[in-house]
Amino acid sequence: MKKLRDVMTKDPTVINAKDSLKAAALKMREQNVGPLPVCDGERLTGIITDRDIVVRAVSQGKDPNGTTVAEAMTGQLEYAFEDEDLSVVAEMMRAKGVRRILALDRNKKLVGIVALSDLLEELAEAEVSETLETISTAPTPAAH
Repeated sequence: MKKLRDVMTKDPTVINAKDSLKAAALKMREQNVGPLPVCDGERLTGIITDRDIVVRAVSQGKDPNGTTVAEAMTGQLEYAFEDEDLSVVAEMMRAKGVRRILALDRNKKLVGIVALSDLLEELAEAEVSETLETISTAPTPAAH
């Protein structure tokens, strides 16, 4: 079975909680991503998404130049370890109702990020492959 490390985006771009929302939006545009993990040095402190910027700041009239990432980020983190089976991670994401999850090593250092769509695509491919293998190795019925 494949592990989270096999499908995650490795070494994701991060941002500091003290940076402005404009800086976060620029990084998102440059990297073509919606979420950015928020780190204070090596320590993971949250995650900010393009939706967080819009809903928690812009829609409330806050200035993206003067509003920090800390003011709009989500502090509650959902993560899995990079060596966990994809099926376990997919179930965790389903149970928690999240579309992306951070990947940590066993020292709890950020090593990647994965979207639910990437996980499901990989699991579906594995299922199809397994089904085809089962079908192709099954004995053919005898002709009457």
